[in-house]
Amino acid sequence: MIILASGSPRRHELLKKLCQNFKIQISDASEEKNDVSPEHLAIHNAKIKAQDVFNKNPGAIVIAADTIVVLNGKIFGKPKNPADAEQMLAQLAAKCHEVITGLAIIRSDGKIFTDYDVTQVFFGEMTPQDIKNYVATGEPLDKSGSYALQGGATKFIEKINGDWSNVVGLPVYRLRKLAQIAEISFEEAI
Repeated sequence: MIILASGSPRRHELLKKLCQNFKIQISDASEEKNDVSPEHLAIHNAKIKAQDVFNKNPGAIVIAADTIVVLNGKIFGKPKNPADAEQMLAQLAAKCHEVITGLAIIRSDGKIFTDYDVTQVFFGEMTPQDIKNYVATGEPLDKSGSYALQGGATKFIEKINGDWSNVVGLPVYRLRKLAQIAEISFEEAI
């Protein structure tokens, strides 16, 4: 049995590209915010989510991810409220930032495999009114960096360098390669 340790509908849809037979269980683990590199933080948070779900489902294959937005070394998580979302978007406007997703797979025998992916996202200009209007849609309020590439923020994104699915929250190609290293076949897993 494969379990996706995430309630994100976007991750659910992306995992369907690799595997049709999986369950969803949201992790109760609290994401940490420490002073390690953004890549290590994303991997660490993915691992603690995966471990939490694995502990409740021993013998299952558990997949978890953690996505963070980074601008000039500063990590942007999910906004606390609309004002926080507006502030984040104002900082990202007309700049290039990185989206980093940490991945963790726990195999049925408990062995953990991790990796991460990085994508550069180039935002165009955004007026204060553009930002207010976008935040008013409610979409940014549960997203790292306060935006959704696949949603209303599309009109502000000039270009990306890297895997678009990483920006959405689950780098499909990187996950497939990690599963191969872990000797997990999505086609055979039921």
